[in-house]
Amino acid sequence: MTARTTPAKRSTPAERILKVADKLFYQDGIRAVGVDRLIAESGVAKASFYRAFPSKDDLVAAWLDVRDQHWRAWLQDAIEKLAPRAQDKPLAVFDALDARFRQSTFRGCAFINTITELARLDHPGAHAARRHKESVRTLLASLLKDAGYKDFEALAVMFLQLIDGAIVAAVREGKPDAALRAKQLAELLLTARTKKAK
Repeated sequence: MTARTTPAKRSTPAERILKVADKLFYQDGIRAVGVDRLIAESGVAKASFYRAFPSKDDLVAAWLDVRDQHWRAWLQDAIEKLAPRAQDKPLAVFDALDARFRQSTFRGCAFINTITELARLDHPGAHAARRHKESVRTLLASLLKDAGYKDFEALAVMFLQLIDGAIVAAVREGKPDAALRAKQLAELLLTARTKKAK
């Protein structure tokens, strides 16, 4: 008796469009990528595209929401591997970023890039980008709380600012060590907070 193989699940038009959008929007920018190119490279019919995403703005927001899920999953997984102990996890964020900055495909933060490129805070993409940053802030607050810092909410805001600054510096300088410089600042910040508590 031969074993039956399960056929591979075929991706939906929306999934194919999002996969292509992820590559092209991050690589070339949102404004540089038109709907016709997205349709051609994803291999879907125009009607299928507009059924999945009534407008390009809707696609941009959906793309960022999916990217947010993948990015946070990556970060949490990287932190777990780098720092098994709760007290080491907040600073491990910067070690994870350092590894990411060293990838040849690194083009900065898709969420910062989107806000900057669109220059419209009322755009659905800008809303999605802000949701991502708030999710990251929440994750940082959780890590800092678990590490024993009482003012974890305030620290999370400062850590997020260090992360955003490191990302922009890495792109501006073309060097990955911005994450490790930000880590040094984060260490100073945590040391100062620890001293205040005594």
